[in-house]
Amino acid sequence: MSKPAKKFFEPLAIGAPQPYREIPVKLERMIHFFPPHIEKMRAKVPDMIKNVDVILGNLEDAIPMDAKEEARAGFIEVAKNTDFGSTSLWTRVNCLNSPWFLDDVTQIVAAAGDKLDVLMLPKVEGPWDIHYVDQLLAQLEAKHGVKKPIMIHAILETALGVENVSEIAAASPRMHGMSLGPADLAASRGMKTTRVGGGHPFYGVLEDSKEGGAARAFYQQDLWHFTVAKMVDACQSNGIKAFYGPFGDFSDNEACEAQFRNAFLLGCVGAWSLHPKQIDIAKKVFSPDVEEAKFAIRIIEAMPDGTGAVMIDGKMQDDATWKQAKVIVDLAKQVAEKDPALAEAYGL
Repeated sequence: MSKPAKKFFEPLAIGAPQPYREIPVKLERMIHFFPPHIEKMRAKVPDMIKNVDVILGNLEDAIPMDAKEEARAGFIEVAKNTDFGSTSLWTRVNCLNSPWFLDDVTQIVAAAGDKLDVLMLPKVEGPWDIHYVDQLLAQLEAKHGVKKPIMIHAILETALGVENVSEIAAASPRMHGMSLGPADLAASRGMKTTRVGGGHPFYGVLEDSKEGGAARAFYQQDLWHFTVAKMVDACQSNGIKAFYGPFGDFSDNEACEAQFRNAFLLGCVGAWSLHPKQIDIAKKVFSPDVEEAKFAIRIIEAMPDGTGAVMIDGKMQDDATWKQAKVIVDLAKQVAEKDPALAEAYGL
C-alpha cells in the first residue's frame, strides 16, 4: 500500500525539514570514496574535494570490523572541520542488519547532520528498508535541528532489490538515486564471477559455424546491461538518479572507461571512483563529448520551441531528437559551470 498523494511530501516527524519536491540539481559525475579511519586519507580530503563532484566517507565494505567505530568518528571529524564548497558530502553507512548501522546514523546526524547531503544505504531489498530509514532520519533531523533533509541513495546489490527496484525508487521523496553494486549482486544471484563490475571473457555470443571448420568469432557481452537499464528506467520514471557503482580492476583503465561509458549511454549520471585514477575517467565519460554537445546545441538553436522538423548535415531532426539534444545540452551546461575548459570547448 502506498501513501495518498497529499501525504507523500509531509515531514515524517514534527520539526523535521520539509522534504524536497525535486532533487537539487547538482553535477555528480563521480562519487569518490575515502576510508575515514585512516588519518592520512582524512588529511587529503581538503585537496580531494577540489577535484571531485561528490566525496563519500565509507563506513561499510572495505572497512575492517575493528575499525568501524574509528571510521565513523573519522568521518564526523572530517564533516565538522571541512568546508566542502560546491562538493557534495555523502557517507555509506553499514547495512541495516549490522551492529553498526544505528550508531552510524544517530551519531552522524547528531554531530554533522547539516553538513551531510546524502546517506548511501547498502543492500536495499524493498521499500520497507527506505521507509524505516526515512522515518528515522526525520526523527533525528527534528531532534537535532537539522535544517535541510538528508537524502537517501540506495545500492542495488541483491536479487530481491532488483526485483523490487521500481518500488524502491518510489518509496520516499527523500530518495536521491541508486547505484548498481555488481559484486554483492553477483553473489546474491549466484553468478559465477569474481570480478567487481565489467564484463567476463566467457560471457558472450559465438558466431554461427562456418563451412570447412573455419574459426568462429566470439563477441563478449555486458553482464550488467539488463540490470543497469532496469535501474535507469525505475529511477528516471520516479525523478531520481541512476549511477553505475564500482569497477574493481584498477590496472585496466580502458575496461573501466568502457564500463562507465556503457552506463552513461544507458542513462546513468555518474559512477563510483575507488581509486584516484578513476576520477578523471569518470569526468571524461560522464561529461558530454564536445562534438556531440556542439551538434546538440545546433539542434536546439534550429528548433527553439522544440517542434517541427529541420535538416542538419543531412540528418532529420524533429521533436524526439530535440528532446535527446536537450538532455545533452542541459548536462553540458552543468559541466560548463564547473569546468571552464569544457565550457569554452562547448561554446557555452
